[in-house]
Amino acid sequence: MQVSEKTAAADPTPIRGQRADRARRVADILRHQILAGAVQGALPGEQELAAEHDTSRNTVREALALLRDEGLIDRAPKVGTRVAARKYDHGLDALLGLQETLKEHGTVRNEVRAATHITAPPAVARRLGLAPGDRVVYIERLRFLADLPLSLDLTYLAPDVGDAVLANDLETTDVFVLLEQVTGQSLGAAELALEAVAADPHTATTLDTPAGAPLLMLERLTHLDDGRPVDLEYIRMRGDRITMRGSLTRSAPEWKVL
Repeated sequence: MQVSEKTAAADPTPIRGQRADRARRVADILRHQILAGAVQGALPGEQELAAEHDTSRNTVREALALLRDEGLIDRAPKVGTRVAARKYDHGLDALLGLQETLKEHGTVRNEVRAATHITAPPAVARRLGLAPGDRVVYIERLRFLADLPLSLDLTYLAPDVGDAVLANDLETTDVFVLLEQVTGQSLGAAELALEAVAADPHTATTLDTPAGAPLLMLERLTHLDDGRPVDLEYIRMRGDRITMRGSLTRSAPEWKVL
């Protein structure tokens, strides 16, 4: 059966949906532009944005309201719409500490809330290849860029390397850097999981964010270059200040001839 020229040249199916759906699409594009630094200071006016996105001003208003609720923009009469907060990229392509990641943006400062020895919880002992009841070094840090709280880091270290880490400056140096210094080895690989969690009241107070605010929770198990696991971390990052970015490649598929 032949496909007629009229059928082949038919218009594509139009995008349908409620105004909220269209507003979400506009907000996604604007959010990316803001986070990428393509939009700084004042945003274009509603009429210009409506023309750019081929939509109505009401749709643009809803999109801007979404971004305002996320804390990305401020809106005020006679002032217009402006970018309110800077978000910082945290790469997923390389095994780096926060200080190494954000070195171009300023100095990362650590408030050390705990640095001690504890009995490893069973799950932590298993991940670090330790025996039940073994002791580990536990470090808890609240991390700032300038005066902005960015993350709350809970770190469990294998006891021998952890003891050596404790003898160093934890307020101004990444644990990753210290691990390489005290072991004389490079860090090798890490296994990680990233998910969204709501800030519990205590964490919210610590990170100076509302209770229930979105946080990025990173669980990361880091190995030395010889494969030994030495560092298990649970890191809660403010979702309104950090964006996780990575660059992925797709391997060539294996085609099977049937």
